Amino acid sequence: MKWMMPLLTATAILSVHANENPEHQKALIEQHKAIADAHRAAAQCLLSGKNEEVCHDELAKTCKGLAIGKLCGMKHKH
Repeated sequence: MKWMMPLLTATAILSVHANENPEHQKALIEQHKAIADAHRAAAQCLLSGKNEEVCHDELAKTCKGLAIGKLCGMKHKH
């Protein structure tokens, strides 16, 4: 449990810092909107009847440089 204290402290500091910096907050909001738009487009792709692999390839292209991981940092099970 000793390892949790530095993690919790760092999380609290980053959380407070983000709220004190309006420009950072604005950038964070825009980033989340972009990620959500990319996932919405992937959902529309799947709804259109395209293969999951095709839709994931499109999502990977959209997400490149946008978020962590090939699929914008979201994980789910199959």
